[in-house]
Amino acid sequence: MKKSFFSFCSTLLLIAALVGCSSSPPAPAGSSQQPEASTKQEGGSGAEQILQMNGREPKTLDAGLSNDVASGAYIRAIYDALVRLDKDGKPVNSVASDIKISEDKKTYTFTLRESKWSNGEPLTAKDFAYAWFRTLDPKTASSSAYKYYPIVNAKAFNLGKAKKEDVGIKVIDDKTIEVQLENPTPYFLTLATFYYPVNQKVVEGNEKWANEAATIVTNGPFKIETWEHKSKIVLVKNEHYWDKEAVKLDKIEFSMVEDANTELEMFNQGELDWAGGPISSLPVDAIPAMKEEGKLQAMQKAQSYYLLFQTEQAPFTNEKIRKAFAYAINRQEIVDNILQGGQTALTGLVPQSASLKPEGYFKDNDAETAKQLLAEGMKELGIEKLPEITYLYFNSDAQKKIAEALQGQWRKVLGIEVKLINKDMNVMFDEQAQGKYMISVTAWTADYNDSVNFLELLMEKYSDNNCTLWHSEAYNDLINRSYKETDETKRNQLLQEAESILMNEMPVTGLYSNVNVWVQNDKLKGVTVDPLGYIDMKWGYKE
Repeated sequence: MKKSFFSFCSTLLLIAALVGCSSSPPAPAGSSQQPEASTKQEGGSGAEQILQMNGREPKTLDAGLSNDVASGAYIRAIYDALVRLDKDGKPVNSVASDIKISEDKKTYTFTLRESKWSNGEPLTAKDFAYAWFRTLDPKTASSSAYKYYPIVNAKAFNLGKAKKEDVGIKVIDDKTIEVQLENPTPYFLTLATFYYPVNQKVVEGNEKWANEAATIVTNGPFKIETWEHKSKIVLVKNEHYWDKEAVKLDKIEFSMVEDANTELEMFNQGELDWAGGPISSLPVDAIPAMKEEGKLQAMQKAQSYYLLFQTEQAPFTNEKIRKAFAYAINRQEIVDNILQGGQTALTGLVPQSASLKPEGYFKDNDAETAKQLLAEGMKELGIEKLPEITYLYFNSDAQKKIAEALQGQWRKVLGIEVKLINKDMNVMFDEQAQGKYMISVTAWTADYNDSVNFLELLMEKYSDNNCTLWHSEAYNDLINRSYKETDETKRNQLLQEAESILMNEMPVTGLYSNVNVWVQNDKLKGVTVDPLGYIDMKWGYKE
C-alpha cells in the first residue's frame, strides 16, 4: 500500500507507506478458500465496548482512491472485500462465501453471500465490478489502480490502451463474479483484500460523497457516525453487516493528535486504548523505557522507508551526486540511536521480509566513496558549488530526528549544509507528486509480501507511486518478464537484476526496514496487526 507511511508519493508512506507473510498459496483448483473471516471472539460482555484510538485526517474515505496507511485503517473498518486478511496475514473468505480457482490458476470465480450496504440496500456482484472498473478508469486517476494489474487487460485499460469490455472482470449474476488473470498469481487473493465495492448510486449522485459522514455508504463491520475534519472520527457498529455477530465493539472513537508525546500521554491517562503503530508512532525517546518495562508491542512489517531524489531537479539529475548523498548516510546509526525499535538498516529498496539480497547493494556509511562520487558528479555537471539542497519531510517526532541526523551526516561527510523543510504529511505528498522537492522521504507498506510489489513502484515515470521522474526501459523489461516467469529461481534472478539497476542509478535509496511498535490497554483483545503491517479492529473487544 502506498504510502505506507502512510502512503506515498502521492503517497506512500511513511510512517509510516505498502508483505511476505501475506501471500499464502491459493486453495487447490476447484476448491473454496477457507476458513472464513467470521472468526468468533470471546468477551464483549460486561465492559463498555468503546475503543479509543488516535488517527490522522484521512486523504479520502473513497475505497477506490485510498492508498495510504492512515486512510487504510478507516477503510478496513468501514468496508469489506470478497476476502479479508486474518490475524496471520492470510486471505480468508469474507463477502465471498465461496471461491473457485481453475486448474491453471488463472480464473477465480467468487460467489457472494447475502449482504447489505450500511443504508440497508442489497450488495451485489455488480457493486464490486462497478467499483473495480471505476478504480481502473483512466478518468478516475486512482493511485490504487495498480492493484488490479494482474487481471487480464486491466493495466492496458488503465493506460487507455484497451476497452472496458476487454478487461477480465465478468459479472455472471447478482451473486457471482469471475476474474481472469494474465498469469498465475500466487498473491492474488491477498491483493483482492483491497478490492472493495462502492455504491454506484451514491457515487454518481454526489461527487463529494466520501468527504462527509452523512453521505458515506459502506459495507464493513463499522459505519461512520461523525467526522469532524482534523479533529475526530467516530465509527459505530454497522447493524447491516453480514458478520455483525462477530463484531463486539459498539463504537470506535478516533482522535487526531499529531504529536507523538501527546498521544502517549493520552494513553497513559486512559484517554486512549492504543498508542503507536500502525496508524501513528510512539516518541522514539520513550521506546527504550517501554521496552524495559515490558509494555512495548513490536512486530516486523513489510515496509520500507526510503529517500526520493527528484531526478529532473539539478544537481540530482546526476547519478553520481545521487549516489554520493546515498552513500554518505549512516543508516545503522539512525536505527540504533533514533528508532530503537528493531528496525533494520536498508541499502536496497525491498525490506527484509521480501528481500532477495538481504545484505544489500552497497556499503552503509561509505564516506570515502561518497566524497569521491560528489567530486566526480560536480565535475560532470561543470559546477564548483552546489545549489541550495533541501530535504522535505513530514510532521513526526521520529522523522524530525531522522531529518536532523541526515543533515548532520551530509554536513560531516560531504561538507554540505542541507536545508530541512517540514510539512504536513498530505502537503508533503502533494509536493512530491508535483516534483516540488529535491530529496524527500517516503515509505511503502506492501500489499503482498513479494519483492515485485516494491520494485514495480518505479516502473511508471509519472505515476503517484514514482515521484522521482526516473524511468528505465531495461528495468521495466526485467519486471515484466518476472510476471510471466513460473520458475521461482529464474524469477528471483530477474527481480534482483532489476533492483541492481535501481541501486546503480539511485533514484531512491533505502533507509530502513520498519517495524510496528505500540502499546495497548491490557483489557483490549482481538484487535489484530497482521504481518503486512495493517490493523483490523473487526474482532476487537474489551474484557
